[in-house]
Amino acid sequence: MSQLTPTCLQDEYVALEPLRLDHVPALEAAAADGELWNLWFTSVPPPGQARSYVEKALQAQSEGLMLPFAVRELTSGEIVGTTRYYDIVTELPRLAIGHTWYARRWQKSHLNTACKRLLLRHAFEVIHCVAVELHTDRRNLDSQRAIGRLGAHYDGILRAHKRRPDGTLRDTVCYSIVADEWPDVDRWLGMRLQRLALAPAPAPL
Repeated sequence: MSQLTPTCLQDEYVALEPLRLDHVPALEAAAADGELWNLWFTSVPPPGQARSYVEKALQAQSEGLMLPFAVRELTSGEIVGTTRYYDIVTELPRLAIGHTWYARRWQKSHLNTACKRLLLRHAFEVIHCVAVELHTDRRNLDSQRAIGRLGAHYDGILRAHKRRPDGTLRDTVCYSIVADEWPDVDRWLGMRLQRLALAPAPAPL
C-alpha cells in the first residue's frame, strides 16, 4: 500500500503533518493544556516523555504498523495534538484511526471534525480502503459521543481487549465506516464543520 507513506493532509482549518521529533516541544505544551496525562483512559505522554512517545510512533511507522501525524491548527499556527492510522490491513486495505488527543482548549471544537474528515477522505479516496475503524475506551463517553457524531456505525464492544497505561483491562468500543457510506458521511461532515467553524475560537493560553 504505497499510499501509506508520510504525507501532509490539509484543509482551511487544520494541517496533519507527518510526525517528527521536532514536534516534541509543541506536543509537550499541548498535553500540558489540561494535564491530559491524568486522563487514565488515554495514552497522552506525561511531562518529559513526549520524545519517547514520538520515537515509538516513528518506530511503528518504519515497521509499516502505523502512520502518525501532528495536528496543526491553522488559525493559531500551533501544534495542538496528534492522531494516526493504525491496525493496517494492507491486503483489503482497511485501517483504524485513533491514538488521537488534543489540547483541552481545542476539544469539542471544529478541530476533531476537520481532522477526521481529512483522514477519512485520504483513507477512502487515496488509499481506497474498504472500511475505516474508530475505537475508544468503553469508559471514554466523550469520545464515544464524538465518534457517533461523525456518522460512524456502532459495531460492538471487544471486552478485555487491551491494557490501559495504568495496567487495567480496557473494553474497546468499536465503530466503522465502509466505503459505500463515505460519500454521505463526507457531506454530513462538511455541513457539520461549517456550522462548528462559526463558533468562537478557543481563547489562547
